[in-house]
Amino acid sequence: MRLTELKLPLDHTAEDLRAEIIRRLRIAPDELLAYTIYRRSFDARKASAIVLTYTLDVELKNESAVLASLQGEPHVGPTPDTSYHFVTPAPAVSAVPPALRPIVIGTGPCGLFAGLILAQMGLRPLILDRGKAVRERTKDTWGFWRQGQLNPESNVQFGEGGAGTFSDGKLYSQVRDPAYRSRKVLTEFVKAGAPEEILYVAKPHIGTFRLVSMVENMRASILALGGEIRFQSRVDDVHIDDGKIHGITLTNGESSEFIAADHVVLAIGHSARDTFEMLHRRGVHMEPKAFSIGVRIEHPQSLIDAARFGKNAGHPMLGAADYKLVHHCRNQRSAYSFCMCPGGTVVAAASEPGRVVTNGMSQYSRNERNANSAIVVGVSPADYPARYPGDPLAGVEFQRHWETLAFAAGGSDYRAPAQRLGDFLAGRPSTALGSVLPSYTPGIHLTDLSACLPDYVTQALREALPAFNRSIKGFALDDALLTGIETRTSSPLRITRDENFQSLNVRGLFPAGEGAGYAGGILSAAIDGIKVAEAVALSLSGH
Repeated sequence: MRLTELKLPLDHTAEDLRAEIIRRLRIAPDELLAYTIYRRSFDARKASAIVLTYTLDVELKNESAVLASLQGEPHVGPTPDTSYHFVTPAPAVSAVPPALRPIVIGTGPCGLFAGLILAQMGLRPLILDRGKAVRERTKDTWGFWRQGQLNPESNVQFGEGGAGTFSDGKLYSQVRDPAYRSRKVLTEFVKAGAPEEILYVAKPHIGTFRLVSMVENMRASILALGGEIRFQSRVDDVHIDDGKIHGITLTNGESSEFIAADHVVLAIGHSARDTFEMLHRRGVHMEPKAFSIGVRIEHPQSLIDAARFGKNAGHPMLGAADYKLVHHCRNQRSAYSFCMCPGGTVVAAASEPGRVVTNGMSQYSRNERNANSAIVVGVSPADYPARYPGDPLAGVEFQRHWETLAFAAGGSDYRAPAQRLGDFLAGRPSTALGSVLPSYTPGIHLTDLSACLPDYVTQALREALPAFNRSIKGFALDDALLTGIETRTSSPLRITRDENFQSLNVRGLFPAGEGAGYAGGILSAAIDGIKVAEAVALSLSGH
């Protein structure tokens, strides 16, 4: 049976937890056989009185009698079934000829989980990625960070694991999940080497170093189930006839190859701009979508800990503090924090030459000196300089325009433009750093960030940043460092799909994940990958 909303102080013991279960259920001590933690969170709204809140699954000698005695109690009930159930029996292998096995394009969280589910159903998917395997990709990414040598096919955005590999590894989402697909994701991550705590802490995270080995383990699982994964294999064309997919052309080095396919999952990520352009040329229906643009802000992590946790800052049950902020501005824009990375670093995330893009990353320990977060402002298709009404690629060109200006503002060598918060608010270029030192590599160039942001974004940020000080004391620290620019908050377009998860106008093509505009973050992308894999399996089964 499940017991929810059980609250205890930070420094409680295991015996205190057991005693509270017994008290809440009104049972004798020997009636409690065992318990497991399903969820643990904390309430820090009052920093002086932080409490832990538990959801527990308990095993009793006579559960039915206890349930009957507590009938009407809102926080006691049967434990729901949170295990994953395949939506259809796996089709007979012979019914899926090898020449027409499902293809998954992309090995980010969406593609990996689409491939894993298909493999677990015996459908032997072929999974393709334009980038490299995760360890080779990591070498290329570190080479860019340390030496400014960008590989457009192997970087933060492209390669095994997707953009989420070089992030905080957050594994929580606000998507509705009545089928408990998120539990499937977390369970598979634990099998792949993630710490078991991700199954029950309210805001689980993994960190970059752990994600690398986990991705490799997931790849091994797919291969063991009969799947195939090819790296450095860029899909350059899709073959569509009479509104149906018939195959793809991929490029591997100097050679090209046509592969017949009638079920293709597009899990291409939000930065596959050349693939977007190819799909548009082939007539795949898509539309422009809103996203957000802004900067990364860095503070001392100790400042954020003190503001959020007060005297409890540094408590091992709390870890490094995060925050979530939003401000509705007078110019009708909203500014908000995004992808907050406690105890992390700001990283170079460009995927095209001559452009600067930032992102945030943390290791599992979250013990670096600075906290960082994107502070971004929403933009919509009305802001994009479109070639024609409804131009689906207008948001891509909007991103490229500001990323190119950021490259120039940073010195045209992949350093990022940066500015002290006090100078940004005063409208003057920065000429010296203060107490907050930058974590970004290949380095920063102090300047005026307004040169590489739309005026309305600059205006909104100058209003919002001081306002955030009301929630996080010290947030408007003059020496806090702003680094530009953040443009890859989500896809700038949506590859539209129907209720069967297929493209609106190309049968057999399954747009999925962040790149298609249906997810935002590791967990939601993985969940969408599972949904699309289920849709492929149902289609192959004739449903």
